[in-house]
Amino acid sequence: MKNVAVIGGGTGVFTVLVGLKDYPYHLSAIVSIADDGGSSRILREDFGILPPGDIRRALIALSSASPVLTKLFSYRFKDGNNLKGHSFGNLFLTALERITKDFSSAIEEAGKILNIKGEVIPVSLENARLFAQLENGYLVVGETNIDIPKHDPNLKIEKVFLNPRVKANPKALKALQKADAIILGPGDLYSSIIPNLLVDGIPQAIKQSKAKKIYICNVMTKYGETNNFTVEDFCREIEKYLGKNVIDYVIINIEKISKKNLKKYSKERAQPVELRDEGFFKERKYKLIKAPLLRKTQFLRHDPHKLAKILADIID
Repeated sequence: MKNVAVIGGGTGVFTVLVGLKDYPYHLSAIVSIADDGGSSRILREDFGILPPGDIRRALIALSSASPVLTKLFSYRFKDGNNLKGHSFGNLFLTALERITKDFSSAIEEAGKILNIKGEVIPVSLENARLFAQLENGYLVVGETNIDIPKHDPNLKIEKVFLNPRVKANPKALKALQKADAIILGPGDLYSSIIPNLLVDGIPQAIKQSKAKKIYICNVMTKYGETNNFTVEDFCREIEKYLGKNVIDYVIINIEKISKKNLKKYSKERAQPVELRDEGFFKERKYKLIKAPLLRKTQFLRHDPHKLAKILADIID
């Protein structure tokens, strides 16, 4: 059985895991610890645990438990003074951490309850805050403030970093070492993908791995993070934190987007991520893979099964 490591956070990792779950691979989800919004922020501050939100999503994606159990883990309280906004799964992981005295053990126990296929690994076992430095020198503090900017969203992000610096989870390093394929993305570039590459030991482990290294480029830009970004811009930013010629494959969507969806997303100042300069890839060892990858929904996201088929062709 081939080992596949998927690195990221949020809905991007969820999409990849859901698609690959039906294939004969051992999946290791290596998940960001940068989340500091909503329920995760409160539990992180009150209990000193790692943010559970992205961990919970990865567990649900890999679950083969009953639909009721996965719905329960996804359930978010809509009322109640103290519970409003909290996800049941986040509270469950927090309670398990109190019982087991260890967040890694809590994740393992939750994985057994949800009967997951594979494993979910926080990229680090140490808490850290994500910072972004803008082109005017201003520092944005926290993943949430990068994700939902309170500053001028037209300002370019120059760099992101973690404070304090943290070491990689040994389990994450082991998963990367034994991987036959390492997948980065899709997901918000500065708040979901790159935070994993800021953890000491992770870029080195990816570089040293003999695995096939795959980057899945986003379908749309995100206002305040990746304004007007092309495929090449996304790849340049990954290179900045990972190094040049580390990635072997770059997957991009070429499916045409309806005028209706383009109009809807233009209200959020998001636009399709386009390939502008194929010469960029001729200078690098990346193999560019173009495919129609959209879900048939009102949201412009990757279809997990279309994406999984492309990934399986590369992995096998």
